[in-house]
Amino acid sequence: MFARIIPMVIKEFLQLRRDKAARFLLVVPPILQMLLFGYAATFEVYHVSTAVLDLDHSQESRDLIARFTSNGRFNVMKLARSQRGIDKAIDSSEATVAIVVHAGFAELLRKGQGAPLQVIVDGTNSNTALIALGYINTIAAGFAQDYVTDLMQRVGQETRPLQVTLEQWPWFNPDLNGRWFFVPGVIGTLTLVLIVNLTAFAIVREREVGTLEQIMVSPIRPAEFILGKTVPFFLVGLGEVALVVAVGLLWFRIPFVGNPFVLLFGTALFLLSSLAVGLLISTVCSTQQQAFSTNFFILSPFFILSGFAFPIASMPQVLQWFTFVNPLRYYLVVIRATLLKGVGIDVLWPDFVAMAILALLLLTLSILRFRKTLE
Repeated sequence: MFARIIPMVIKEFLQLRRDKAARFLLVVPPILQMLLFGYAATFEVYHVSTAVLDLDHSQESRDLIARFTSNGRFNVMKLARSQRGIDKAIDSSEATVAIVVHAGFAELLRKGQGAPLQVIVDGTNSNTALIALGYINTIAAGFAQDYVTDLMQRVGQETRPLQVTLEQWPWFNPDLNGRWFFVPGVIGTLTLVLIVNLTAFAIVREREVGTLEQIMVSPIRPAEFILGKTVPFFLVGLGEVALVVAVGLLWFRIPFVGNPFVLLFGTALFLLSSLAVGLLISTVCSTQQQAFSTNFFILSPFFILSGFAFPIASMPQVLQWFTFVNPLRYYLVVIRATLLKGVGIDVLWPDFVAMAILALLLLTLSILRFRKTLE
């Protein structure tokens, strides 16, 4: 058996050695994509274009507006003189957020009453609008707390009003750095796309070049042929994961507090399941164009249903069922838990078992499908 598989493995590596373009695609694009997505993929919002209308013109209103301009989250693009200017800024997309301080704002505060602050957001980008509203609530709450404290000191009242203070204590990511969440997800996504693309064209290329007929008349069996295609790409996948993980750790300073062997074991299972997906596509398609189209049809749902950017718990129940056949779903749990939490197999074993079952089932289907193609 090994005498027939080893020559196929050597053939695949020799073919990769002769293909300079393939070697380039295995190294440069993953690094560039890792850097690009590492910086671009984030839920954090900075420099939100903002329009301001101050109808109170008081020290309090100027102090409040200054808090929005000094934290880097908001970028005041327009100081409007009337409500019409605010409407125009929002309608023309010159501003995403508009803050209106009505007349009498300071007077209400000095009387100890609640002073309303009007906030208008452009809801066409609901994600940015919701995040910006969260920032505004935090800034307004901080202003109110500081104002009450200062007022108590000025009037000579030592007893502070009863209030509830939120004390944040984030585990595993003390600074709530969004990049620590996204970069491990990018590692898994890039690995899936690369491995599936490599293996999806494996058998199709043999068929188009004409070498598949030679393999059919050889003593090699379908299972041995599939293994001969799997082993080289598995080793290439390990190298790719090592490359992009190194970029994440060294360039983006992502912590690695877990056991490297746990991550290696989870990566091996993920690569096997990803290879099985690509090989199954390769046995179904007859041309490389069909393989390319099928890749797009498969990889897009895998990305959306993985939990990389959209929480699985927020999806409809039917879509949550589909996520159970997605190997990327399990690997994202493994890589994030290993890098950031440092958990071991005793916690991650359900994800390992799920990826192992998927790899076994899909590889079996690939072998059966290839045997049917030969017949």
